[in-house]
Amino acid sequence: MRAAVLTAYNSPLQIHELPDPTPGPEEVVVRVEASAVNPLDTKIRRGEGAHAKMAPPAVLGIDMAGVVHAVGAGVDRFRVGDEVFGMTGGIGGVPGSLAGLVAVDPRLIAHKPAALSMEEAAALPLGFITSWEGLVDRAGVTTGRQVLIHGGAGGVGFLAVQLALARGAHVFATGGNPASLETIRQTGATAIDYTNQTVDQYVEEYTGGEGFDIIVDNVGGAALDASFTAVKCYTGHVVSALGWGAHSLATLSFRGATYSGVFTLLPLLTGRGREHHGDILAHAAALADSGRLIPRLHSTAFPLDDVNDAYTLVENGTSTGKVIVLPNL
Repeated sequence: MRAAVLTAYNSPLQIHELPDPTPGPEEVVVRVEASAVNPLDTKIRRGEGAHAKMAPPAVLGIDMAGVVHAVGAGVDRFRVGDEVFGMTGGIGGVPGSLAGLVAVDPRLIAHKPAALSMEEAAALPLGFITSWEGLVDRAGVTTGRQVLIHGGAGGVGFLAVQLALARGAHVFATGGNPASLETIRQTGATAIDYTNQTVDQYVEEYTGGEGFDIIVDNVGGAALDASFTAVKCYTGHVVSALGWGAHSLATLSFRGATYSGVFTLLPLLTGRGREHHGDILAHAAALADSGRLIPRLHSTAFPLDDVNDAYTLVENGTSTGKVIVLPNL
């Protein structure tokens, strides 16, 4: 099979011929029809993603959708020919999805939504799992809650907005330019231009000064600090997937509110909780098939030979949606 291989940090990926994988016990081999490029993939390539524990030589690619090609002993949930999707590798030394075939742990995948193409399904796993772990697992979002999502037009935030809306929340999301704000409005959320309103101003306008019940931070840095100011006293909860910097908890503590961190890679790195990832993706498929979860793709998908162009597009921040590579095109 052909695969894009990271041979050295901060260098272009190289196309190599590698042996086809065979499924071990409790494994399936998937023919990869679409591989999504996440910002984390580009950080790993640059040598800036040490937490992902992926050293060259390595096949990158975290998210994928494809067709089950072979099934190992002990697997009963999937059969050859099943269309599946998941966040399956490119982390912790496990080969990723920038390859024609990939051996995966079936606990990490689910049946692909029938309503979505392979490219659309590949755009979901990392972003949706992160959103679910924050909104549902940590914050317990329910009908009627006021939810603020920072970066509502981003790769994770765009899916988080749709998930919160699907669960009956009143959703607000921040953006910093007209295109981002329009994308947020199109999902059905209330768009907040953080460049033209202070935190106190939008908290006053949309919550009467009380603060939001749940705040999801997909930006980090100043956005997380703003979350501690904008959360509701006593019952409010802040969730962040990027809470890695040095932050003062004083503002949050003075409001009597709570905080949770989300580290979506943990099951891939530790082997614990993998079944939950598969369960979350089954929820994603159900939402997509009901028309309540629609991914946003960049206008052009890339063949494997042009994988470095795809990575450059993500690194430059100029894509108009999730960037997809087609390993078997």
